[in-house]
Amino acid sequence: MGEDITSETFTVAWQRVGSIPRPPLPWLLGVARNLVRELRRRDAHQYLLAAEEAQRISSGARTDVGDIAAEVTDRHNALHALASLPEADRELLTLIAWHGLSAREAAQVLGCTTATLTVRLYRARRRLEKALETASASRTASTSPVEAPHTTRHEGAPA
Repeated sequence: MGEDITSETFTVAWQRVGSIPRPPLPWLLGVARNLVRELRRRDAHQYLLAAEEAQRISSGARTDVGDIAAEVTDRHNALHALASLPEADRELLTLIAWHGLSAREAAQVLGCTTATLTVRLYRARRRLEKALETASASRTASTSPVEAPHTTRHEGAPA
């Protein structure tokens, strides 16, 4: 993926060679960042589902309806937790986890140092962990058995 983004970035640069601002590095990183965002948006969910299904089929693993339901619920919770994060956290986590960039590569895309990115990544992962715990807790609460409404007994009434 990194090579594709690099290639496309320099294709755009070649097409606009006469209008690239000086110094060119910030502009090139901005182009690359926009291309990563575009790539991320393009058919991301369909690709993930197809890859998981292909892996499941190729492994010959049998799954039952309960496993599939739990997997769908987990995926829903993960996407909901990710969506609840600030845009900067979502972008960073997606670059690392979805696109497989190294910290150095992601830092280049985001225009920061690797050290800064490492700190931001640590914090984003903690926020995601808390969001996942919240999603899991709300799922557990919503799937727990419904308690019978509290009724008061009147004196002399049979127990």
